[in-house]
Parts: sequence; structure tokens; C-alpha cells
Amino acid sequence: VILYGAAGPGGFDLNYFIFCWIVKSMQVVVSWTSPDLEFEYADTDKWAAELSELYSYTEGPEFALNRKCFEVEFRTHVCDRKWTELDAAQHRAHAMRLLDGLEVIARDKRLKAARAILYMSQGTFSECSSEAEVQYWMRYNIFLLLDVGTFSALVELLNMEIDNSAACSSAVRKPAISLADSTDLRVLLNIMYLMVETIQQDDPADKPEWKIIRETFRAELGSPLFNNEPMSVMLFGMVTKFCSGHAPHFPMKKVLLLLWKSILFTLGGFEQLQSIKVHKRVELGLAPLPEDSIRVIRSMRAASPPASASDLIEQQQKRARREHKALIKQDNLDAFNEKDPYKADDSREDEDDNDDNDNSIEAETFPLERDEVMPPPIPHPPSDRVSLPKGLPWAPKVREKDIENFLESSRSKFIGYTLGNDTNTVVGLPRPIHESIKTLKQHKYVSIAEIQIAKEEEFQKTPLSGGEEEVEMSSIELLYQGILPSLPQYMIALLKILLAAAPTSKAKTDSINILADVLPEEMPTTVLQSMKLGVDVNRHKEIIVKAISAILLLLLKHFKLNHIYQFEYMAQHLVFANCIPLILKFFNQNIMSYITAKNSISVLDFPHCVVHELPELTAESLVSLKMPKK
Repeated sequence: VILYGAAGPGGFDLNYFIFCWIVKSMQVVVSWTSPDLEFEYADTDKWAAELSELYSYTEGPEFALNRKCFEVEFRTHVCDRKWTELDAAQHRAHAMRLLDGLEVIARDKRLKAARAILYMSQGTFSECSSEAEVQYWMRYNIFLLLDVGTFSALVELLNMEIDNSAACSSAVRKPAISLADSTDLRVLLNIMYLMVETIQQDDPADKPEWKIIRETFRAELGSPLFNNEPMSVMLFGMVTKFCSGHAPHFPMKKVLLLLWKSILFTLGGFEQLQSIKVHKRVELGLAPLPEDSIRVIRSMRAASPPASASDLIEQQQKRARREHKALIKQDNLDAFNEKDPYKADDSREDEDDNDDNDNSIEAETFPLERDEVMPPPIPHPPSDRVSLPKGLPWAPKVREKDIENFLESSRSKFIGYTLGNDTNTVVGLPRPIHESIKTLKQHKYVSIAEIQIAKEEEFQKTPLSGGEEEVEMSSIELLYQGILPSLPQYMIALLKILLAAAPTSKAKTDSINILADVLPEEMPTTVLQSMKLGVDVNRHKEIIVKAISAILLLLLKHFKLNHIYQFEYMAQHLVFANCIPLILKFFNQNIMSYITAKNSISVLDFPHCVVHELPELTAESLVSLKMPKK
């Protein structure tokens, strides 16, 4: 339903590609109503989870360093009172003082001022006693920092670091890049991510001036105010520079997370997409949508992942053995002739229809053995079953072309002539065909894409008399214009990083290193350190896959709604960059193990690690903390 009208004048159908991509993306953001799965269909995870994914566990010691930089600066200019005890005027004065520190020439002083601002963005956690208190002061401090103009200063510093040729050449010459090579970039990206992620969280308790600040920031983030291009285009440029090998020290996980949240904040998520779609259909005079696809997906039950190739082969071998065994039993032929094993009562049919699809292969038995060998099925209690409607949960949709093709074939079969595009004349056709046409017309659906294609064809037919096409300069249009010149390179770069983060990827000498912002300067020397780093690396890859999947899915959906040809152009270059084999590569593994693996240590997640006293970690306790997900 979402992919309706994906085929375009390019001569190939993109439905299969987008279907594969959405299947992959469902691994990232899928909601199930089944209580045994902890998934929620939403644009992002909980705020605390999104904050914790910004930091790798290797960055843990830097929390204390940020605090130290803030306290030294704070006690130099302010009395010995706590930050939480000052009034709003004093808060603002100190924020302006730290902002001035970002403009000094000395790099070390700039970094200390940036770390102090980062500590403010982290909620001045040393003065808080709970995670909720940390989150409260995070919101307060971040809105304060945005109000005094911190974000614009950070963007300028980020541009300086991107163009820092000395750092790039030094990183290229190093045989092994570690966390220390990207310190300045990581501090800046951390602050910017915290600001975007926090401000986009809509809280009903926010002050009226905060709501105004949020909407202003949203408009600025999507406008070409940063080097005459939107913020997202600058981040895309960092991705391509990293993949080209000219800047291997870029902390790519943080760049991708900031890029994802910037696109999500400026363009909107699933709920905003649905409202924009409804508004556009009203503007074009089209019928309202038959259902809300977001609500439909949220009501769908869980489904197990497909079986692996080895499991399918094993099941086929079991079935072959059963069939061979049944052919030897000649005495069962009399029973077979007397009773048709394919007939069953209605209750058995209903039960089979409601069974899980994953058991369909294993549950299938040979007809000769079904009544003689297999025991009767154990009836399930009614409480264990979920009553679901038969068929697809979405309303069927029929194109005008489908009705024309059906009438063409019917007329050729029953009458022997055709009437072209006439969908009203049914003379000479049998009564069942009349009913079929009536049913098709009841479910006729005209998509926004069809209207857009028709308008483009009209402009091509009359380019002079048709006048200039009016294009609304919305956030998505500005973003498309910004990334259009280098869109193929952006797609290739994202897929390169996605390939490097694939769990089945093998280490190659010519592949890009996506672990530059997670590996410490000194490699682990104990079993505990090795286990912790292993968890951190796997978690790092999972977050990168999640960010890239969300970026591509968001762009595809927004481009398709903005104009079908924008969507098709992006999808075309994804196909050219071998996106389909890459997606299939993710399925070439034990899917259940991949989904249930828990690559996180909850006690080390932010803000838990800065509020509570950390327990003493051992190899045994680390295994217990790293239990598989449900």
C-alpha cells in the first residue's frame, strides 16, 4: 500500500527493492502487540535510550573530564554556590561567558570551553540525585544554550574541524586510529546531538517561549543558513569525505545519529507524514485515505523471522524421509481409499488457519500417515489464541489502469473487440463480469503519485504554453535541492558504511574503518576489558545500522510524498549501488540470534552511569548484565 506507484518511466519496477528495504527497516522500528516482544512502532526509542546510544562505553572517563572543565570555569567566575541554586540571570550570564570561550584562538582553551558546555548539555549531573532530575536540567540548560546562540557557534567550529587539513593528513598517515584522534569533533557533535534530540522532544509542560524557540530552531535547521545549505547537507558531506578516505578520523556514528535526528526534526516522522499525506489529498481533491496505515501497523501481531537455508533443507529432508516411509506402507492404502484424509471438520480448518506460519512446514505430514501415525492435535485454550480478520489488514486499492486491463481482457474473451480506455461500457459482457467491475470501481484509488506524473506529462507536452511549475519551497524540497548534485555519492557512501557494519562482513584491507570512535588508545589487556570492548563494538555497529536504515527510510518516504520522481531518482541510485544484495546480506545469518542478541550493559548507559554508583564489574557479572533480549 505504501509503495503504490513506485514504478516510473525509468523502465523498471522498484517495488521489490523498496519491499526488501522496508522488511529490513522493520528490524529497526516495528511494533508488535504481542506481550513477549519489547518493540514499539515509533520514529525513535525512548528519550533516555536515544541519549545513551550517543556515547560508547569507551568514552566513560570523559564524563568526569567534562565536569572538571565546567567546575574550574564556574568557580573562577562564580561563587562556590551550585549551578542549580543560581537564578535565571546568573545562568544566562555564565552561558554567555562559556560561549565567548569558543571564540578564542588557542585550541586547548576552546576545547575546555566546549567540554564545559557539553557538561551543561548533559544536565550538570553531579548536582542531581536521579535520572529524572538530570533530564530536567538537560532541557533547561539546552534551551538556555540555544537561546544565547550556541548552536550557530558550534556549526562554525564544526566547519573549521571538517576543513582542518592538518588533522586529516595526520589521521591518514596513522596506521591505527583511536578515540583520541577525534576528540574535538566528538565534543562538538555530542553537544549538537543533545541539543537536537532534546529540543525535538515535545513536552506539554514546556514554557510558551520554549515552544517558540523549538519552532524557530526547526525552521533554521531545515533552511540553507549554514554555508548556504541545510545542516543535513553539511553532514552528508562529512559522510562522503569519510568514505573517500580523506578523513578516516571522523566519528561516523555520531555524524549519522545527528544526521538522522536533524532529518527527523526538520521533516517530521511517521505521524507528520500521515498528516501531510491527508492534507495533500485534500488539496488535490482526492478521496480521503481508507485507513491510517500507522494505526494498522501498530495493531498487527508479531511474526517470527524466516527460517534459515539450513533449517529449510533439514525440513525438506525430513519430509522426503516421511514420504519414502509412507510409500512402503502398502497396508495403509485401504485406509486411504476408505477415508479421504484431506477432509476435516470446520473446527480443524479454523485451527489450522490460525496457527503460526512458521510451523506450517514442520506440521505438514504425508496423507497416508496423518490418521494412522500422527496423534490427534492438542487443543489450545481459547485464551492463547488471537482472533484476527482474514486477509490483509489494509483496504484493497485498485488503479484505473487495472480496471482498463480487466475490461480489455474480458471484451477480447467474450466479445472479440476492445474499446480502448472506456471503463463504462459493459454491453455484451456476462453478469459476473458486471459485478467484478462494480467491485473494482468501489475500491478504486488515485494516488498522489499518479497526479504528479500526469502533471509532469502535461508540462512536457506543452512546455511553453504551460507556464512555470510552482514549487513550494518546503523543508524537504530544500533538502532535495541541496543533496541533488551529489546524491549518487551520498547513497554509495551510506551503503559502504552499512556494508562495513553488517554482522556477516569480513575484515578486508581496503574496507573503511567505522570503529575509529570506539577503539581506545591502548588495547585491552584483561579478559574483562576485552569483553567490554567486544560488547561496545557490536553495539556500535548496531547503532550505525539503525541510523542509516532510518535515514534512508525517512528520505524515501518524504521524497515519495513530495514528488514521485524524487523518490524514484533516489531509489534508482540505491539499486545501482547494489542495495538489494546488501540488504539480503543481513538475512544471510541466524536472524533469531541476531535480533535477540543484547549488546549493551545497562549500568554503563547514560545517564545511569553518572547518577548511580557503578558496581564492580567482573567477567561473570558482565555476562549476567548482558542477557539476551526477549
